[in-house]
Amino acid sequence: MKAVVWHGQRDVRVDTVPDPVIQDPTDIIIRVTSSGICGSDLHLYEVLGPFMSKGDILGHEPMGIVEEVGSGVTHLRRGDRVVVPFNISCGHCYMCSRGLMSQCETTQVREEGKGAALFGYTRMYGQVPGGQAEYLRVPQAQFGPIVVPEGPSDDRFVYLSDVLPTAWQAVEYAAVPPGGSVVVLGLGPIGDMATRVALHRGAGQVIGVDLVPERLARARENGVQTLDLSEYDDIADVIRALTGGRGPDAVIDAVGMEAHGSPAGKLAQTMAGLLPDAVAAKMMETAGVDRLAALHLAIDVVRRGGTISLSGVYGGMTDPLPMMVLFDKQIQLRMGQANVRRWVDDIMPLLTGDDDPLGVETFATHRVPLTEAPAAYQDFQDKKDGTVKVLLKP
Repeated sequence: MKAVVWHGQRDVRVDTVPDPVIQDPTDIIIRVTSSGICGSDLHLYEVLGPFMSKGDILGHEPMGIVEEVGSGVTHLRRGDRVVVPFNISCGHCYMCSRGLMSQCETTQVREEGKGAALFGYTRMYGQVPGGQAEYLRVPQAQFGPIVVPEGPSDDRFVYLSDVLPTAWQAVEYAAVPPGGSVVVLGLGPIGDMATRVALHRGAGQVIGVDLVPERLARARENGVQTLDLSEYDDIADVIRALTGGRGPDAVIDAVGMEAHGSPAGKLAQTMAGLLPDAVAAKMMETAGVDRLAALHLAIDVVRRGGTISLSGVYGGMTDPLPMMVLFDKQIQLRMGQANVRRWVDDIMPLLTGDDDPLGVETFATHRVPLTEAPAAYQDFQDKKDGTVKVLLKP
């Protein structure tokens, strides 16, 4: 089969690799019909290379048609149309039973000290082959895959794999009061969708911050008040002025480790990229390598007693945080990988009706053949051609 394979920093290729096979009774094999390129895939493309191995198959946002079913999977059959959550969870362990599927104790990658295994996402999360491919083996299929109806296009449902539950959890964790205010930092796929979810769930004021004109324009079209980061010397003062002088009730950081305006973090990431992989990996595990401008802005602008919700990925161990400010402002801070299956029942009714309240059918900016994945990665990383969300079509 054809698959998108990691070969090195900024070097992904479409290679011919062996077809997946059933390995455990709880496996299924799907024929992939759509697979997204996620913003966190760009971390693998650029920053997290030391945790990758040449030949790793990328991708964690797939959906497709069931082709083979292991003997331990009784609720799925060949021909079913399914979306596959990016985290691999069993559904019955202590963590899963508490809605923390991203911490599943059955698939936890204990040798790396990490939570549930993820598709296509480094040895830290199990080095499980990903879904940017023609076929995918899905472990723990007795629980994970989400059956979706025939008929509507993939665009209706593919975002259940990651974008929708991640944005939904980001808003849930932000605890925006009815009619309250929320600032979303970063208007990539997750930030963009988080603004839509926040408006749908009753936020009175949603402010989006970015510096890419196409992303700002896209959010404005959906009723978001937008601020171009590049236009202000002190955007924190601007945000406070827009929110009664005290700051918003909540801030969602949808940027993460590669934030603009963080020269020290950028230097650390560049240094890591110049080191041998084993040394760079150890540096990232024990040092502060994140670019923290977005997180520092969130801490600065959120009102006293407000909430910060982190959905952007961070990777450093000893990043400096202003603990005195966090404590003094009585800031609540919530974060973590999305617990995908926990939110599916809340989201699904928004996808199966006649309307499209979250705009999922037009959410993708680019739909390209799997063979064009290398160029799509490059354009997404460079923010060219209005690239916000790419769907690969095997």
